[in-house]
Amino acid sequence: MAVKIRLTRLGRKKKPFYRIVVANSEAPRDGKFLEIVGTYDPLKNPVEVNIKQDKLQFWIDRGATPTETVKSLLCKCAAEAPAAE
Repeated sequence: MAVKIRLTRLGRKKKPFYRIVVANSEAPRDGKFLEIVGTYDPLKNPVEVNIKQDKLQFWIDRGATPTETVKSLLCKCAAEAPAAE
């Protein structure tokens, strides 16, 4: 079973909100998932990305691969973390 870290869309029409989840790569976008590891709100200014680092690292250590979109969110989140301190 290939496991991916990807986005699941929530919210209503024209008001997206996403969960960052760990799911089977063959499951539908908004289908079953194994665990929620964070959230992403693109409508806030600046965008809001919340990630549970311990859960994320747990799944990456077990072979879960993030999608390109999640990789870019992780890079943005990592780049903003030192600036916030």
